[in-house]
Amino acid sequence: MTSVPEGHAFTADPAAVSGYDSIAEDYAAENETGLLHAYYNRPAILELAGNMSGRRILDASCGSGLLFAALRARGAGVTGIDASARMLEQARQHLGADADVRVADLADPLPFPDDAFDDVVASMVLHYLRDWGPTLAELRRVLVPGGRLLVSVEHPFANFLGQRLAGDPTNYFEVRNRIEEWTMGGRTARLSFWDRPLHAMTDAFTAAGFRIGVISEPPALPAARDLIPEVLGESTDNRFLCFLFFVLHAA
Repeated sequence: MTSVPEGHAFTADPAAVSGYDSIAEDYAAENETGLLHAYYNRPAILELAGNMSGRRILDASCGSGLLFAALRARGAGVTGIDASARMLEQARQHLGADADVRVADLADPLPFPDDAFDDVVASMVLHYLRDWGPTLAELRRVLVPGGRLLVSVEHPFANFLGQRLAGDPTNYFEVRNRIEEWTMGGRTARLSFWDRPLHAMTDAFTAAGFRIGVISEPPALPAARDLIPEVLGESTDNRFLCFLFFVLHAA
């Protein structure tokens, strides 16, 4: 674990992109039926999104296209971007060849004009960036005034508590790098995450011109209780410390 103060803009990590490329098929399968996405992350985002009919949506880091498909089924016009070409191959298989999905890195300027979208969904992606400032500025630029940015990230308290329980004397108030190795289908991907405290998240949102509408710690779907009874057994409403969700409005 390396603790690094925030300051320089994130540069895309080719090793991280190639890591997702190497596990794309197995990662896509896990996201389709796995607990954290099928029973928690995607339902929570869709609940926060509400009626999407007729809205222009950017799925920023669309992966294999599962959230894209759910938004499209609700009547939205969806464009998806992802840094991993192999993940986008999975998305095209799932969504059809006519789906508007493109290779693009959130660390770079986005290939869209100003005010191109009514909403942007950034699901489980910002925690890969060291500096949120340039990315949030671009997301704000492509949103219409009053448009929404819906965000899910790893919960900062969950990461901090997990690291402390593992004996890591990390400082919650620092922006710090965390390296994890994920093995799927016999292949291992080495991924880099940037953990930050809650105030650093909210400061970045407001500095980029967003007004915070919602901060949510939602429950999982009822069926999740059967999958993780050891976690949800004492919960009265299927809440557990895992992800954090935001609805932000472009000022």
